[in-house]
Amino acid sequence: MTIYNFLSLFLIVFLTSCSASNFHKHQTFDKQAHRGGRGLMPENTIASQKNAINYDCTLEMDLQMSKDKKIVVSHDAYFNSDFCLTPAGDSMTKKDGLSRLIYDMPYDSVAKYDVGLKPYPTFPKQKKIHEIKPLLSVLIDSVEAYAKEKHHINHYNIEIKSNPKYDGKYYPTLQEYVDSAMKIILDKGIASRTMMQSFDVRALRMIHEKYPKIQTSYLVGANDKKTVEGYIDELGFKPDIFSPEFSLVTPELVKAFHEKHILIIPWTPDTLEEMQRLKDMGVDGEITDYPELYQQLK
Repeated sequence: MTIYNFLSLFLIVFLTSCSASNFHKHQTFDKQAHRGGRGLMPENTIASQKNAINYDCTLEMDLQMSKDKKIVVSHDAYFNSDFCLTPAGDSMTKKDGLSRLIYDMPYDSVAKYDVGLKPYPTFPKQKKIHEIKPLLSVLIDSVEAYAKEKHHINHYNIEIKSNPKYDGKYYPTLQEYVDSAMKIILDKGIASRTMMQSFDVRALRMIHEKYPKIQTSYLVGANDKKTVEGYIDELGFKPDIFSPEFSLVTPELVKAFHEKHILIIPWTPDTLEEMQRLKDMGVDGEITDYPELYQQLK
């Protein structure tokens, strides 16, 4: 064997082992707390994300943008009347809540709304405390400081909430929205511990192309049924994680994604039975509203 052939063989073996290593290093079961674990605490708040740390969970959250182009942690682009109160402390009708868009308000107005005191019938165990929709930058600072006290290392799953029909309505342009969120993540030094997720393939493509070192997670709903190759073709590249609505998961789907070296982390199983069934099928993690259930999994 010539030295050239030896070096070529060594390089192939080395790259193959690196690829396998990169895949297997993520094989620890990823316990994610959906919106911080809204079954226990007000969703997408500093309090819920600190509580997720108490359960040793990945901090899952959603983003929106305010009128003054600040990145706000919120699932909804408006104030959900189910659990939000006006600045005066009053309840809202659903129509009123829908009309109060975050992108129509500067952040100092957004921060006047309470999102934690109103009883939320869907989640009766949720602790009722005064909370607001926080800025992403402030939330990161708060949970990083809390994690340091707990000798814990945070991991994040952050969703870009976007859709072509919301361009210019909930954020100026998708590229500006993505870049604004990514600047905070990079500036705060959490990029290596963060996966970015979205249902919007455009957002994931932007992240993949402009920020190639960031892990991407492709979210799909219960009605989005394709083959593994179909999902990858739809996205346009191979994501690090596939994150389907949990009812889509089968042992065959898990096996097929693992053969592509793609992790599978479904959302949102909320009973112990559902969570155990998924874990038994070999998923790499789960996203649940009830992080306390993880300790009961076998």
